[in-house]
Amino acid sequence: MSKQTVEAMVEGGKASAAPPLGPALGPTGVNIGNVVTDINKKTAAFKGMQVPVKIHIDETSKEYTIEIGTPPTSNLLLKEAGAEKGSGMPHADKIADLLIEQIIKVAKMKEDVLAGRTLKEKVKAVLGTCVSMGILVEGKDPRDVIKEVDANKFEKEIKAEKTELSQEELKSLEEEKKKLAEDATKRKAEEEKKAADIMTSLAGKEKSAIKAKLREAGISESLVLKLMATVGGGKGAAAGKEVAGKSGAAAKGATPAKK
Repeated sequence: MSKQTVEAMVEGGKASAAPPLGPALGPTGVNIGNVVTDINKKTAAFKGMQVPVKIHIDETSKEYTIEIGTPPTSNLLLKEAGAEKGSGMPHADKIADLLIEQIIKVAKMKEDVLAGRTLKEKVKAVLGTCVSMGILVEGKDPRDVIKEVDANKFEKEIKAEKTELSQEELKSLEEEKKKLAEDATKRKAEEEKKAADIMTSLAGKEKSAIKAKLREAGISESLVLKLMATVGGGKGAAAGKEVAGKSGAAAKGATPAKK
């Protein structure tokens, strides 16, 4: 029995007979319309994302099987969060707050590749990814939610494989995401002001001393490196004023965080 495999990237739920899929399937003799329909059914959950697919074809009978790959867990979480990328400082800045149903949804999408024998264990694996991306779950640190999963708090939702959210829940999540963005903007402005004050107070000091003081004050490494690139030959004060100006502008443009 001779088999052939056709591989392609398609948009979830929107595969068509157009390139690259159609021309690749044409020479195999399969019913392209049927293949496309089957692919769209299998990839409907990945709407808006590129999904890898493999079509395994029996060259004699023209029967086929479809193997669907899945985007990385991080990409699926970003889609649920409505965000383009994870947080650059996940311990401080959060990009979204998801509900347990959304975590279950991602766990089900990745159930063939995630570690763990049960859906509960796969949910915990997805929660672990949330930690490094700056995503809250049920308004909490995902590590705390993992403990709650272990304590069977979400046993009902996991057993029911609940993944759907109401319009009210979706609206609430969007409002929370805006609040988190406002909080991040405010925190950044405060950090830059703090760094500027340190730079000004240590004007003319050794570069190593300035760097040590910034780190001691908890300034993010990315900002420390940015500031150090401007220091040299007594430029500490100038750099401090530059950051102060930027942080002042940021503070003026920032929307106060909601209480």
